[in-house]
Amino acid sequence: MLVISNRLDDDPVGLHPCPVPRLQLPSPLFNSAEYQRAPLVLLDDRSHTDFTLRHMPHRPGLIVVLADPDDATVYPRAAALGAEAVIRAGEGLGWLHLRLHDATGCRYVRWEVLLGPPPSATS
Repeated sequence: MLVISNRLDDDPVGLHPCPVPRLQLPSPLFNSAEYQRAPLVLLDDRSHTDFTLRHMPHRPGLIVVLADPDDATVYPRAAALGAEAVIRAGEGLGWLHLRLHDATGCRYVRWEVLLGPPPSATS
């Protein structure tokens, strides 16, 4: 997964508990191949302007992460980018984690954590 964020924070979209490997780069530093190859791309809305200057093509799996819930302009901007969804940072993580696992073929799901320990056998 590719996280595009110009923030220096190591987790600008609130994904620390998710085991899916991610590459986090500022808008000016990712390349077209990384953008196209990533199974999912999360764009920090605070990096929207720099991202649009890159003129990246529309692609499936682009999700815009909204930092300011009072910013109503994010939805038309996300639609112009061809984003599949807009989520708030730190919210909707269950849906996002499922989407990440789906995008990566569930290779990184920790089933034992999700499903819990196996039931014990009783005599």
